[in-house]
Amino acid sequence: MEQILYEAQDGVAVITLNRPEAANAQTMALLDDLDAAWTRAARDEEVRVVVLRANGRHFSAGHDMKDRWPGPAEITLEWIYDAETRRYLEYSLKWRNIPKPTIAAVQGKCIAAGLMLCWPCDLIVAAENAEFSDPVVHMGIGGVEYHGHTWELGPRKAKEILFTGRPLTAHEAERVGMVNKVVPLDALDDSARELAARIASMPPFGLRQAKRAVNQTLDVQGFYAALQAVFDIHQTGHGNALSVDGYPVLTRLEAMKQHIQQG
Repeated sequence: MEQILYEAQDGVAVITLNRPEAANAQTMALLDDLDAAWTRAARDEEVRVVVLRANGRHFSAGHDMKDRWPGPAEITLEWIYDAETRRYLEYSLKWRNIPKPTIAAVQGKCIAAGLMLCWPCDLIVAAENAEFSDPVVHMGIGGVEYHGHTWELGPRKAKEILFTGRPLTAHEAERVGMVNKVVPLDALDDSARELAARIASMPPFGLRQAKRAVNQTLDVQGFYAALQAVFDIHQTGHGNALSVDGYPVLTRLEAMKQHIQQG
């Protein structure tokens, strides 16, 4: 079964995460296929808007920890830095800057690396059951590689979510401006597609310039520079874990899983 599905019709491309049996946990291969789908949508002159959605109960459970790294003997901080630069930071920034409006449709759990799929999108439509979290402080890491937290939530809410690891509900996310719209679960796909169709009716060059204007304003305020700097801070977490445990994250995965399940 393909991990990423792609369809395009009436000016709207729909990219679907299709690993529902694993809560759409992200393997390296899935991310490469996802990047290929984003590139395809960006290059297709008929596509004006892109929707990112997911099959199954959950949008994404984050990184697939079984797939993420080689065996302990082969792990070095240099290997981690290079791999995460390409597939996490650079992919997310690339998707953020695609010159077409993008919409994420999120249901269920959106955990850690799941944020790195929806945050680069211009708009987020969330089902009422959506929960957004980054509990990786449990593993001795200060947050996922793409540090959108402060920009998406504001400094104090970002600290609360990181310090406690608790999930942010869809309605909380809407109140702080991270989510544009909250809808019933059974209306999620239709709502995202209707929004995409409305946007697709606008002049494409105007849309492109509007998106660039907002993104450039954020970059002038420090968004791009901050993401680069915080990515390096993230790597110190891996370095500390390697020195303590001999593994890139502190081995508290079971505690983190239990924390996620308890909400």
